[in-house]
Amino acid sequence: MTEIHGTCAPAFAPVQAAMLANFDAGNEQGASVFVTQGGAPVVDLWAGDADDHGRPWERDTIVNVYSTTKTMAATVMLMLADRGELDFDAPVATYWPEFAANGKEGVLVRHVMSHNAGLSGYDPPITWHDLADAEAVEDHLAKQAPWWEPGTHSGYHAITQGNLEAGIVRRITGRSIGTFFREEVAEPLGADFHIGLPASEDGRVADLVPPASGLDGSGLDLQTIAGRTLLSCPLDGTEPRTREWRASEVPAAGGTGNARSVGRVHSVLACGGEVDGVRLLSPAGVERIFEVQSEDVDQVLGTKMKLGMGFGLMNDTVPLSPNPRACFWGGWGGSIALIDLDAQLTVTYVMNKMANGLVGDIRGALIVIAAYQALAAA
Repeated sequence: MTEIHGTCAPAFAPVQAAMLANFDAGNEQGASVFVTQGGAPVVDLWAGDADDHGRPWERDTIVNVYSTTKTMAATVMLMLADRGELDFDAPVATYWPEFAANGKEGVLVRHVMSHNAGLSGYDPPITWHDLADAEAVEDHLAKQAPWWEPGTHSGYHAITQGNLEAGIVRRITGRSIGTFFREEVAEPLGADFHIGLPASEDGRVADLVPPASGLDGSGLDLQTIAGRTLLSCPLDGTEPRTREWRASEVPAAGGTGNARSVGRVHSVLACGGEVDGVRLLSPAGVERIFEVQSEDVDQVLGTKMKLGMGFGLMNDTVPLSPNPRACFWGGWGGSIALIDLDAQLTVTYVMNKMANGLVGDIRGALIVIAAYQALAAA
């Protein structure tokens, strides 16, 4: 039986049991789970191995979380909007004039926030190595034409969303999105999450165990939006083992942290913008998450998504929470983060053994279900 380390409030014992069940079923190598209620940690657990050689997953182990990083970039965007420096209803070109090229003058910031901008891939394609030059990638996106009429439907901007947001942030603040996040979110909260990881932290990073199939368009019709998107910057899950990837600011997929650091940031949102005396947003600024931007079958994910401002919202396809003011996102391989304002609850699961597919897997869902079971019992 796997030894689970950390702390768990007695009322949340079902969460620890769900985590243990994932390990006992042979579905994990290493993982961490973090739950907050009212901003306070009630579950902080970790277990397993950080690599194939038996290095233990420690309290401060961190790992690439792929698209769970999008929640951090979205938080930055929400903060700028709350300060009046960014208008979600304004054209992106208001802040980034070069972006208007090739018919993009009608792309609004809210289209970027909700995968509706028509720029789900890079045209022409790039490699993940190109992502190291963030400003060059922003220029690349500014020059290309949208693949569909912006605002008409969603197509998951798997990597491009982060670059688009970073281009806006850079032009408003003069800082990279990773720098803004570090200085105005991570450091004030003491959150061990990084968009661009310093080399000094490499020794704490767990190795991802890649899935059987990468995000490279394999098996897809390359004339479809899904095929074009994934082929435009193929990934295989080994990128985070390199210093190049860890150092790069990839705001849609390159963040490094653990469940505790993700949950620490999200606890601010769950509590209306402030936790432990650190205020990032006004309550009204947080509520903007729930402004529905689209609800249809996503052209890349192939499943019906209800998308708010930077986060997924609950629908019949994703019934993670019974509460209307709950939102979520997850990362390729299985990491998941849920934020519930009605219950002032966050649930975060981060692992290194990646599952196949782009739309999560059962391990994180079982953790979330267990957290709600604990709430109901209490």
